[in-house]
Amino acid sequence: MAEHQHLYLVDGSSYIFRAYHRLPPLTDPEGTPVGAVYGYTTMLWKLADDLDKAEGPTHLAVILDKDSKSFRNDIYPDYKANRPPPPEDLVPQFPLIRDATRAFSLPCIEEQGLEADDLIASYARAAQARGWDVTIVSSDKDLMQLVGEKDGARIDMLDTMKSQRIYIEEVEEKFGVKPELVGDVLALMGDSVDNIPGIFGIGPKTASKLIADHGSLAAALDAAEGMKPSKLKERLIEHRKDAELSRVLVELKEDCDLPEPLEDFKLDGVPPEPLAAFLAKHGFTSLLRRLDAGAGSPSRATDLNPPKQETNGDAGTADGNRQPLPDLPEIDRSAYETVQTMERLEAWIERAFAARLVAVDTETSSLDAMQADLVGVSLALGPNDACYIPLAHLNEGGGGSDMFAEKPQQVDLNQAVAALKPLLESDAVLKIGQNIKYDINVLARYGIAVGPVDDTMILSFTLDAGRQLDGMGGGHGMDELSERHLGHTPIAFKDVCGTGKKQIPFGEVPLDKATAYAAEDADVTWRLHQLLKPRLAVEGGTRIYERVDRPLIPVVAQMERHGIKVDRSRLAKLSEEFASETRRLELEIHELAGEEFTVGSPKQLGDILFDKLGYKGGKKGKSGQYSTDVSVLEKLAAEGAPIARKVLEWRHLAKLKSTYTDALQEAINPATGRVHTSYSLVGAQTGRLSSTDPNLQNIPVRTPIGRQIREAFVPEDGPNGKNVLLAADYSQIELRLAAHMADVPTLKEAFANGEDIHARTAIEMFGEVTRDTRARAKTINFAILYGISRWGLASRLEVEPDEAQAMIDTYFQRFPGIQRYIMETLETVRERGYSETLFGRKTWFPRINSKNQAERQGSERAAINAPIQGTSADIIKRAMARMMPALEEAGLGHVKMLLQVHDELVFELPEADVAAASPVIERVMAEAAGPSVKLDVPLGIDIGTGTSWDAAH
Repeated sequence: MAEHQHLYLVDGSSYIFRAYHRLPPLTDPEGTPVGAVYGYTTMLWKLADDLDKAEGPTHLAVILDKDSKSFRNDIYPDYKANRPPPPEDLVPQFPLIRDATRAFSLPCIEEQGLEADDLIASYARAAQARGWDVTIVSSDKDLMQLVGEKDGARIDMLDTMKSQRIYIEEVEEKFGVKPELVGDVLALMGDSVDNIPGIFGIGPKTASKLIADHGSLAAALDAAEGMKPSKLKERLIEHRKDAELSRVLVELKEDCDLPEPLEDFKLDGVPPEPLAAFLAKHGFTSLLRRLDAGAGSPSRATDLNPPKQETNGDAGTADGNRQPLPDLPEIDRSAYETVQTMERLEAWIERAFAARLVAVDTETSSLDAMQADLVGVSLALGPNDACYIPLAHLNEGGGGSDMFAEKPQQVDLNQAVAALKPLLESDAVLKIGQNIKYDINVLARYGIAVGPVDDTMILSFTLDAGRQLDGMGGGHGMDELSERHLGHTPIAFKDVCGTGKKQIPFGEVPLDKATAYAAEDADVTWRLHQLLKPRLAVEGGTRIYERVDRPLIPVVAQMERHGIKVDRSRLAKLSEEFASETRRLELEIHELAGEEFTVGSPKQLGDILFDKLGYKGGKKGKSGQYSTDVSVLEKLAAEGAPIARKVLEWRHLAKLKSTYTDALQEAINPATGRVHTSYSLVGAQTGRLSSTDPNLQNIPVRTPIGRQIREAFVPEDGPNGKNVLLAADYSQIELRLAAHMADVPTLKEAFANGEDIHARTAIEMFGEVTRDTRARAKTINFAILYGISRWGLASRLEVEPDEAQAMIDTYFQRFPGIQRYIMETLETVRERGYSETLFGRKTWFPRINSKNQAERQGSERAAINAPIQGTSADIIKRAMARMMPALEEAGLGHVKMLLQVHDELVFELPEADVAAASPVIERVMAEAAGPSVKLDVPLGIDIGTGTSWDAAH
């Protein structure tokens, strides 16, 4: 055995939850959730590689919690009572995470009744007693009690999130006391996460000062009687028992029986076979390729981080979006600056002007940009060259519960805004953001018109919509992009602000933590921009980004700020009517059931339908209850079950009430009196905008109830007189695009002549136009473009599958170009992995060649429609970007564009300006495709106006 031994103890439980919250829900080839497993595996891999490069350990083990209960629950039953149960999809991943650890040929230690912290403490002390050095891989504050040296054997910690070693000096800097007194500080502070009571009102700064001044918890509590009258004195006396109980709870058990001897932790390299088998089983192919590429390293059984391989830029590969990383240093949060004076702020602004490019991020009091107050701003000019400018932090030590702390030094908000305004508005400096639309709207409320901008989220969407990198998913959030492209895990918001009822506002976060979190966001955004922007030219994304997506950012931001007025009294009346109608339906449902039950309970409804009333076809899921989803109820209703039809009506009304008439009232901004929806430019894979908070895009269009809801959207009179709403809608744009893209002469001729396209299709299909044949033709026209199957069409038309297939065959005979388009599209997508719109927008379909029939057919249907729907989305986006300049040129700059809903734009304008504005709006929309794309069919636009959204149709 080597002369000097060094044991590393990995706090595996913290790794698990960090991994789970960093990655999207992922599944392996067998359908098992593996998002946390993948993240845990990559984190363990990185740790092993980092340790191998540095002064590697001689011994290493991963320590896990066995379950949620420990001996502390016997002492205090409410211990950790506030912790929610683990997420449902994380539970089956726990055993797989243990498998992952063993795949690395590492010991995986856990023990019933003990927490991982206690096992770590016991192993650390046992190793120290033998003269070994120990490093605990964790940032857990409780474990900082162990840090120190005894008889030449040292215990320290490694925070992999910050790449920081923690020793006595770092503990003293954090807590103001030596490690052996950390438990006393923790006992005074308490811990809301673990439900350790502590003493209410005492935060970290006050707790540290009390322990430092008096030397121990007992001494501080004893001294309370002699203190001057104050709230602090009262609380120390009143809650002494809570503090003493808390001291017992935070004490680490250092003498546990060791489940496995220390000798078993000896490292002998990482044999590749078990690791390869594990990676292959769960579909982690990129890690498997790294493992294969590193085989044969002389320093280990296998090299976990082989040299980067040259790539040929093959766009069709699953991991084609991982490009060679620029030569950038690893993120170093200690390099970030907290800007607390105007002098330093002006220095950063001067450097940003010189750089001509700056990453910007705002920290605020709310996720709602229309109501958020500015708390701080972060800037980045290069890797690790970032700062945070606090503007509205409440106390220096952070933690709003610490009422005895002092406010920090920070730049005056108004002075900072005035200084930043020229930089953020300068045409000579490119501002980079991640979802910068939010920052634009926040800063607009402070009189700053941010521009020009680039957005890393939209860059990612332009390049990689629908794409997946092994099991990592294809989202476009900053954390996921950082993991995917930079191999870095940013600090989570919950790690600085907490969660649930104990979550604190960002303005109460300590400045050191706030700086690390906020400046890192700007730093990561700057790095992502360096990686993603050059890919546009290489991968053919420049046209769609520069001509469609990027110009839309300020346009959509302005639409969100405009908002739209809703008639609260009308919504309230509708809510009452819906409530009355749902009550009436409930009575009818109860009468049909023969008893009262909760209609909204799927379990109770299933029992009524299948057990009591005896309807056939009931199927129970894994939970043991019958399925009562919409397909089940529709099938029962079609078979003559009146109760099923009533339940469907009840559900429809209940959803409309909760989603719209109730929710819209809650969504009215008290300052503006309007509803401000939020548009996502990356929410739909095909490029369509999506609307949230509230969602205004799913209000039923043609139903009487949907029309009633739209009647509540009204204009607000302005300085130029009575206003109206104007709705401009592309007419059958997807069918027009299909006629062009599939080159169907019959359809192109019909559109050119202004014919009723559904009537023309009815003639081609059925030889005559009647109400029935036109309705069928309309259904077929749209269904074919969505790649519908014979069974799907049969269900929609209520015919037999063979009859539906005959209609599909007839359609393809009459319009052979459509069938050719479908076949060529599928062939191209299967070969390349993506579809393209006429403007070059790529949509990726990683499951187009899946062996799973349902996955493959779902991808095929989406792939058929994506070029058409995506081109439609591109066209209306181009129209939106051109609209306001065209209106301003016509002297109509006061016209407001309020909403975009699928193929429709909604405006608010004076009634007197309708005649002048209508032709401008129609022209911009009709010409939106050109000059980039010349269509063989005209784009028809229907325009209407009225005193409500519904009346405008």
